[in-house]
Amino acid sequence: MRVIESLLIDGQWSAGGHERQAEVFNPATGQLIARLGLASTADLDRALAAAQRGFQTWRKTSAYERSKILRRAADLVRERSEEIAALITLEQGKPLAEARLEAFGAGDHIDWYAEEGRRAYGRVIPPRARGVRQTVLREPIGPVAAFSPWNFPVSQLVRKIAGALAAGCSIIAKGPEETPSSCIELCRAFQDAGVPAGVLNLVFGVPAEVSDYLIRSEVIRKVSFTGSVPVGRSLGALAGQYLKRCTLELGGHAPFIVCDDVDVEAVAALGAGLKFRNGGQICASPTRFYVQDGVYEQFVAAFCRAGAALKMGDGQDPSSQLGPLANPRRVAAIQDYVDDALAVGAQLALGGQRGAGDGFFYPATVLTEVPERARVMSEEPFGPIASIVRFSSLEEVIAKANGLPFGLAAFAFTRSIQRATLLADELESGMVSINHFGLAAPETPFGGVKDSGYGSEGGSEGLDAYFSTKFVSQVG
Repeated sequence: MRVIESLLIDGQWSAGGHERQAEVFNPATGQLIARLGLASTADLDRALAAAQRGFQTWRKTSAYERSKILRRAADLVRERSEEIAALITLEQGKPLAEARLEAFGAGDHIDWYAEEGRRAYGRVIPPRARGVRQTVLREPIGPVAAFSPWNFPVSQLVRKIAGALAAGCSIIAKGPEETPSSCIELCRAFQDAGVPAGVLNLVFGVPAEVSDYLIRSEVIRKVSFTGSVPVGRSLGALAGQYLKRCTLELGGHAPFIVCDDVDVEAVAALGAGLKFRNGGQICASPTRFYVQDGVYEQFVAAFCRAGAALKMGDGQDPSSQLGPLANPRRVAAIQDYVDDALAVGAQLALGGQRGAGDGFFYPATVLTEVPERARVMSEEPFGPIASIVRFSSLEEVIAKANGLPFGLAAFAFTRSIQRATLLADELESGMVSINHFGLAAPETPFGGVKDSGYGSEGGSEGLDAYFSTKFVSQVG
């Protein structure tokens, strides 16, 4: 069994010195395909020292030169996107068509930050006295510790790396142990593009050990985390003890509101595509479908047809549209949500039983008439379950949509400008998409409110997170 050479520290790749190794599985077959070397404390110390040295080099590199290197990295990622996509599918399970979009799209994220980093302007403040110059400078905050998840191993990691590097920061990225290989190839592209040794470091390890050690280090000045609410709370609290800035992109439970004036067939098809993409293992995935009384039955029928038409299978099969879930824990969790909902009165309209075979498959599942007390209505399912319930008035559905502590994404569909404006104004969410899917482009901010975290990745806001503000007042 091969051991993946997984650590990039100070420009060198190694297997890691931890006594433990992680196991990497193919979720379509359940087979063990590799073992992953993990970082020891000594490895983390080397990474911290490298990041400190790398920062001193990179912060003095002009924004113009940094941009050229990032643009080369973007080109390399695109050139290697087929190889990277195959690794995503092998270890994470999503259909190859989705993995290709993720891998190729990573280049767009790098290009965006490469250009935005060249335009990170300060400003001049008019003084109150002649001879005084007052300027505001934006300086890189320092070495960054970044933690990314397994559901989008490339597109989540690339935002953190590209944002930090564009601002002039160095970074230690901890990738997901379940899906390491595509992360490794992403970092290799940055390295081959000319990012100096120590500026970009990649580690894998025991998650709690790595996060605790890095965040407590005086070297780290900024933390970026994408993952669950409980872990985000813990890391945010730890960073707060050391007064370190955080970007936290945590869980979601997105409402999908369908008014009675829409093209029902079209909205149902779009909703099913969004819901079952990546097996529903998406933090911004729609999970609570609120459909107005007049179109409820028509929407349920159309949505179920769209879900039933999806071919479930190994993501490496080009015809597969719904791949396996990431691990057996997700399969068990989804079944628990379905069983609980049925026990309290929900109706099963589609799916509801795990797939046969050795892989971690679960079919597209639709629950209707779901009571609010069902766990799936208040806990993020993170899987291929759509819960569909009725509503009568906009006031009622807005209250239900805002009734949870989550606030990452929300979707709404209506032909009425008045309704659309009301929904845009009243939905408590960091991202609201009306009448289409408009989230996650490189130039747009991605982030939530309430328990879904704070700060944004993407857009100019994503770059701002890696800068400190320095005010200079000068005479003479």
